[in-house]
Amino acid sequence: MGDVLLAAIVLAIIVLVLGLRIANQYQRAVIFRLGKLHGLRGPGLFWIIPAIEWLQTVDIRTITASVDQQETITKDNVPVKVTAVIWYAITDPVRSVVEVRDVDGAVIQVALTTLRNIIGRHSLDDVLKDQERLGADMRQAIDSATEPWGVKVTRVEMRNVEIPESMQRAMAQEAEALREKRARLIKAEAELEASQKLKEAAGLIMENPAGLELRRMQMITEVGAEQNTTTIVMMPSEFVSMARSIADWANRGDKGSPR
Repeated sequence: MGDVLLAAIVLAIIVLVLGLRIANQYQRAVIFRLGKLHGLRGPGLFWIIPAIEWLQTVDIRTITASVDQQETITKDNVPVKVTAVIWYAITDPVRSVVEVRDVDGAVIQVALTTLRNIIGRHSLDDVLKDQERLGADMRQAIDSATEPWGVKVTRVEMRNVEIPESMQRAMAQEAEALREKRARLIKAEAELEASQKLKEAAGLIMENPAGLELRRMQMITEVGAEQNTTTIVMMPSEFVSMARSIADWANRGDKGSPR
């Protein structure tokens, strides 16, 4: 009787030890009993019935996966090669095990198909300039498709977009033409502004003709100083007559003054 009890105790200890399992904080264990879903365990220490229950461990951390480069055609018939990155996490471990055989591979395949569809619905300019919005559209589409599997897609980004060399040259020429156009517009605006200022200056000078002569003398002085040359100035007759009249008036004043 004692031997039987001892054997039973030893067997119970062995069964207890064999059934002990540990799940980390970022893991969950989906338990099956005789082929049927029994429940979810973890994190921490738990126990299953050996030979009757078995488990499948699921990692619930965020997973970063790179989508292989895909060659597709944009809405305006331009072939492009696009590489994307997807971030997702399993929010329902039970469905990720029961509803799909390989959840990681399924998510990548959905991302590949969605990437082609999204690129095909947009032009090349949208693909190059509005990648953030396209990434948001892809995230929403992938998340909608993977939600029944207990997967939550948090972020999708297009990492690299390659276009044909001929298209690159055409885009470079277009960019150069736009830069030249902007330069001409800026130059035209500067000339217009300068013309308006000259018009205002001409109006001020017309109000006082003597100011024109003073400005002319100033310009001649500046040119002579910069070029280190001798400048012969042709004075207008009105200016000479005015200067002679001033000199005669000054002489008469000197003669009439008492000595």
